[in-house]
Amino acid sequence: MCGIVGYVGTRRVIPIILEGLKKLEYRGYDSAGIVYLHEGRLVKYRSQGKLANLEEMLDSVRDVGSTIGLGHTRWATHGAPSVANAHPHGDCSGNLVVVHNGIIENYHSLREKLQAKGHVFTSETDTEVLAHLIEENLQGDLVLAVRQALEKVEGSFAIGVMWTGMPDVLIAARHHSPLVLGVGEKGGSFMASDIPALLPYTRRMIFLDDQELAVLRCEGVEVISLTTGARVEKEIKTINWDAGMAEKGGFKHFMLKEIYEQPQSIANTLAGRLDPETGIVSLPELGLSREEMQKIKRISLVACGTSWHAALVARYWLEKWAEIPVEVDVASEFRYRHLLLDSSVLVIPISQSGETADTLAGLRLARKLGAKVVSICNVVGSTMTRESDGTLYTHAGPEIGVASTKAFTSQLAALFLLTLYLGQERRKIAPDTLKQMVQALVDLPQVLESELPRLHKELNIIAETYSRSRDFLYLGRGCNFPIALEGALKLKEISYIHAEGYAAGEMKHGPIALIDRDMPVLALVPRDGVHDKVISNVEEVKARNGRIILLGTSGDRQLSRIAESVVLLPEVLEDLNPILYSIPLQLLAYQVAVLRGCDVDQPRNLAKSVTVE
Repeated sequence: MCGIVGYVGTRRVIPIILEGLKKLEYRGYDSAGIVYLHEGRLVKYRSQGKLANLEEMLDSVRDVGSTIGLGHTRWATHGAPSVANAHPHGDCSGNLVVVHNGIIENYHSLREKLQAKGHVFTSETDTEVLAHLIEENLQGDLVLAVRQALEKVEGSFAIGVMWTGMPDVLIAARHHSPLVLGVGEKGGSFMASDIPALLPYTRRMIFLDDQELAVLRCEGVEVISLTTGARVEKEIKTINWDAGMAEKGGFKHFMLKEIYEQPQSIANTLAGRLDPETGIVSLPELGLSREEMQKIKRISLVACGTSWHAALVARYWLEKWAEIPVEVDVASEFRYRHLLLDSSVLVIPISQSGETADTLAGLRLARKLGAKVVSICNVVGSTMTRESDGTLYTHAGPEIGVASTKAFTSQLAALFLLTLYLGQERRKIAPDTLKQMVQALVDLPQVLESELPRLHKELNIIAETYSRSRDFLYLGRGCNFPIALEGALKLKEISYIHAEGYAAGEMKHGPIALIDRDMPVLALVPRDGVHDKVISNVEEVKARNGRIILLGTSGDRQLSRIAESVVLLPEVLEDLNPILYSIPLQLLAYQVAVLRGCDVDQPRNLAKSVTVE
């Protein structure tokens, strides 16, 4: 959720911190702050609301010669959004500051003990406890003081620490909250919550693991174990993203840019993993032998939000083509079930960021119970990928818009690849059939590329008709039912219209009571095995004067007879319809939100990476 940026080196620090915080705005925040060292003292600026408010405060000091500092964007957990609760937070002396992501679960008891010792608190946050804990242990050795303070902490944290007593050092530490370090190409060291904040300055990254602390100096980074104090050798990884990939590139919003990037992101996800001429799918990164795949008796898909919808689609695919029973769990519930997992179960956690707290907790529990874990993720070096037995990367590149688009369809592409691979290795798909399916998958990015401009135009017109609606109902059946859920989620996320996704066959068991001439109903009716069933469900809506929008297959003439708005899509392999039909739903949500004047890229109350429970 919150964002951290830190720098120590030879350059002016304020522009670096501000630019880094801008790259992290997608994570969601309600206040922001910065601290830098100048003439031996710490200088803090904090503001409520958007980062622009902090920038305005810093106009007169932007060129100050300080070369060390920390910045933070806060998403409120403990204490309301306010200047007093914004980070950085300091100790009693004013010589030490902390920025923090995560939640200190035992902060209340720690605060009471510190207050009894005379410490004075100025905020309602759990974070301020950290500054006073470090102060309490500080006897000239900042690293030791941070380690001793964190020994008393229960919960999750990614922190940055500055102290006037060590004017050329930043301290970073993490546990259950992401933190990446940057090694400057020309000297200087960086820290941030996510990769995009550092890409303008370096592509050489070090990913901290849980219970690790880093000492950042101009000349380099040293990592030690929080528990033992022993030095830890860390690999420096080179990130191949271009910093320009995280810019809007002429589009009005990141979300629209990322919708248009989907043909390429899907192609990138497929690249090098299949051969259309032979129909062979190759996924050595899974770390599963053919013998291990034959022994799989059950698959458990674990995810949150949009990734959960991808998992729901994959259940249809995996059971049909790999012939393996599949369970799908919301990660926040999975971790609290009485799980029946062992080495015969393949657990597949799905996360765009690889840092989603509930999904990580489910992964760790699955491994503890003996299950094999293969993750699907977009971020190289993220915690989830490091703790899995294997990882199928989606190669979507950075996704800045909070409402996921290209990450979602890339997950679907990866899950379909996985389905084909398991079906191939378990000999459940005939070679000729597999070759046809591989070719259809290879062709899909070009289909999306050619259709996007037309779909954008048609969905703009439909959005103008329905943008003032109060409610929306999305219907689908089979593997398109989860796409109805995803379409409804997109609309409610960014336009704030109440929307629900429903299995079309279940509509008569409740939602039909809501239908009248003011209720738009969008149904997915591709020409597939349940086409006629969905048409019957839509007829029930029509009989009750519902306003109908249909997405169906080109050449299906009966759709215009039923609905006032129809969008036709090309015919593709039936199993790939969930990917194709996601695109118009994203465009509809986007344009409705624009027409309603909503903040498309940073919708209220939402964060891109949910790193707390």
